[in-house]
Amino acid sequence: MDFLWAALANDDTEQRKQIDMELQKMPSRVSGLRVPVGGDSVGLWLMLALTFVTGVVDAVGFLGLDRVFTGNMTGNIVILGMGIAGADELPVLGPGVALVAFAAGAFLSGLLLRNTAPGWQPRTTTLLGIGGVVLAVLVGVFLVLGEDPAPNVKVVIAACIATVMGEQAAVARRLAIKDMTTVVVTSTLTSLAGETFVVGGWRAVWNRRFGAIVIIFLGAVVGALLLRVHIAVPLSIAAVLTLAVAALGHRHLHAAPGSAQR
Repeated sequence: MDFLWAALANDDTEQRKQIDMELQKMPSRVSGLRVPVGGDSVGLWLMLALTFVTGVVDAVGFLGLDRVFTGNMTGNIVILGMGIAGADELPVLGPGVALVAFAAGAFLSGLLLRNTAPGWQPRTTTLLGIGGVVLAVLVGVFLVLGEDPAPNVKVVIAACIATVMGEQAAVARRLAIKDMTTVVVTSTLTSLAGETFVVGGWRAVWNRRFGAIVIIFLGAVVGALLLRVHIAVPLSIAAVLTLAVAALGHRHLHAAPGSAQR
């Protein structure tokens, strides 16, 4: 994966110069193609780490918690609709509760961040820290109850993870790092194909939009593989990464709030 990181962070190539010339002719919304370097890249890498976490916990939710997406709410809406229609014995309670929990997490985080200055603030650290702790507690729950707890317990666990993901999505939205929602790749894929490729063609493949798609894919792969060991293992990875993002963001971005928004 080193070649991908280098391509995402490199801002001095001839390809970059050619694309930048084209970007000047395009609407400002396409400027998200540009990848920050140096200290400004910290926010990008942290959001990519949270995107990886989303892939991991979605694998846990769908494969280990009765086909419930804990980060991808579009998937839950579709499953809920098909479940209500009685198709393929799809669950209704789990996806429905996860939707409400995700919205609740986003709502509460939005309230806490509403009056804060732009960029990384102490409340940003607190919210992500709480999310990491919740995931760590769920690891303990699985270690105590085993890999296959009662169905109602699974619903509660999925709801807790969805709340954390809603909180994470609200934090990412507040930080406003371009193309880094951490939970949605449909719009990212649309931007990649409809804007990035239009501007730079296939030469523009290696950029943050493509990186976000690859990272959430890898998170799902890793989550599914680690589930074969124990469901607590991928959740442990998600908890550690979330706590690490909270700590690193507070250390590197809190002193310069505006730097996380480029």
